[in-house]
Amino acid sequence: MPPDQVIETTAGNVTAELSRLGIGPGEPVTVMIDPSHELVPGRRESRARVIAAGLSDDDIDRLIKEAQREVEPPVS
Repeated sequence: MPPDQVIETTAGNVTAELSRLGIGPGEPVTVMIDPSHELVPGRRESRARVIAAGLSDDDIDRLIKEAQREVEPPVS
C-alpha cells in the first residue's frame, strides 16, 4: 500500500484530482476538511441555512449588495 498522500484543492476539483492520480470512482478515499482555512467564521453554517431556505449564491450576493446600499452614505 502506498504511503498517505496529502492533496490541497477546492471541493469542486476533488474528483479531477483523484482521477488525475488514477483513483477510480469506486475506490475508497478519506477526505479531511480543514476548517482553519475558513475566511469568515460561521460562513459554512450560515450558507447551509440559506441554501436550506431555498436561496442560491446569486441570491446571497444580491441581498448583501442591497444591504450595503442601505447603510452606505449617499455620494455627494
